[in-house]
Amino acid sequence: MRVQPLGFMSLLAITMLSAVPVYASNGYFSHGFGTANKAMAGAGVAVPTDSMATAINPALMAHVGNRMDMGVSVFAPVRGFTADTPSATPPGVPFIPTGTYEKDDDFFLIPHFGWNKMLDSTSSFGVSVGGNGGMNTEYNIPVFGNFAPPGMTTAPTSIDLSQMFVGITYANRITPEHTLGIAPVLAGQRISVKGLQPFMGLSSHPDSVTNNGYNYSYGGGLKLGWYWTPNDIFAVGASYQSRLYMTPFDKYKGLFAEDGDFDIPPVIQFGIAVKPASAWTIALDVQKLMFSDIKSVANSNDVLLIPGTVALGPENGLGFGWKDMTVYKLGVQWQADDDWILRVGYSIANQVVPSKQALFNILAPATVTQHLTLGASWAVNANSSINVAASHAFDKRVYGSNPNTPFQTGSLDMYQNELEFSWSYRF
Repeated sequence: MRVQPLGFMSLLAITMLSAVPVYASNGYFSHGFGTANKAMAGAGVAVPTDSMATAINPALMAHVGNRMDMGVSVFAPVRGFTADTPSATPPGVPFIPTGTYEKDDDFFLIPHFGWNKMLDSTSSFGVSVGGNGGMNTEYNIPVFGNFAPPGMTTAPTSIDLSQMFVGITYANRITPEHTLGIAPVLAGQRISVKGLQPFMGLSSHPDSVTNNGYNYSYGGGLKLGWYWTPNDIFAVGASYQSRLYMTPFDKYKGLFAEDGDFDIPPVIQFGIAVKPASAWTIALDVQKLMFSDIKSVANSNDVLLIPGTVALGPENGLGFGWKDMTVYKLGVQWQADDDWILRVGYSIANQVVPSKQALFNILAPATVTQHLTLGASWAVNANSSINVAASHAFDKRVYGSNPNTPFQTGSLDMYQNELEFSWSYRF
């Protein structure tokens, strides 16, 4: 077996684990949290809307009042890859079966829940529960079957990973203009990987690469928020979420860098909100997702591999080669009348997958960079409202090659649709 094709496939094995980012809309993360925020493309670090605010800016919880919000989204991603016909096929050099492969028949239900209680006129205590739901990237063929003896590689070739977050928030309006919020964040992850038998020989832990059932990871970190309201027209918000330190995926420590480590990277978000008229709010946010802090995500895979070396699992093991992502978000909210609030949003980000790494992200095509969203809230009565948000992540194709695949190039692409409903109750 030739060195280059085997290296190519081993890199693909690692990138299967980026199904968490694949599920989410902006690299590793959802484009927004809470129905109102999602309807504004995630813009709203300076716009209090509901009790999911912890996930955006904990300081906002002191401004949403006594309330409970619960809902569910239906998420439908269409993702796939194209393996081009190799320019040459020397004897003994395997390659990925040529053609276009898509996974487009899945949808996922992702619930969320928020609760907030005002302790007095200036402070609050609340809980927000949400997550990246789940992602199942599955192909009903042994995608890597050509890289091992016949019968060794099982089907399907798949990954199933989900995340959940719980934020417990205390917020206090320390002056009439300034509010601070703090939220310990607890997180859980679950993963299962199948069909990677050809790569066990390249791992520091050959028995911890594939087909080991579900593995769970737990951890947490801290989220801080600030909200400034100098007048009734203008507001500023900012939040910082620390790195969420997670227990390693022991059953897959031979696949991730740092022996199964998959921490969740820090996030910074800053934004302004302007009310040009009493019924209108315009929000503009900038969000920074710092993937470069996480070796299992950021480590380069643009290297030639040598048979017999350990490439998967150690501290400097191969990663996805991801860059940091900067997301620009614009949202507009209009209070049409006493019963209806209408929302629309748009976001755009840089491409997190460099072209040289594109083919190695075949089974995790986290390529989307633009979202268009809209939604509404209808006041059923003085205490209850029903909310809806719809979003579309535009199709994005990334082409690439790599030194480990000298004879074959390819591309990956994805687009997404999501529809979310929620119920809000003010008490």
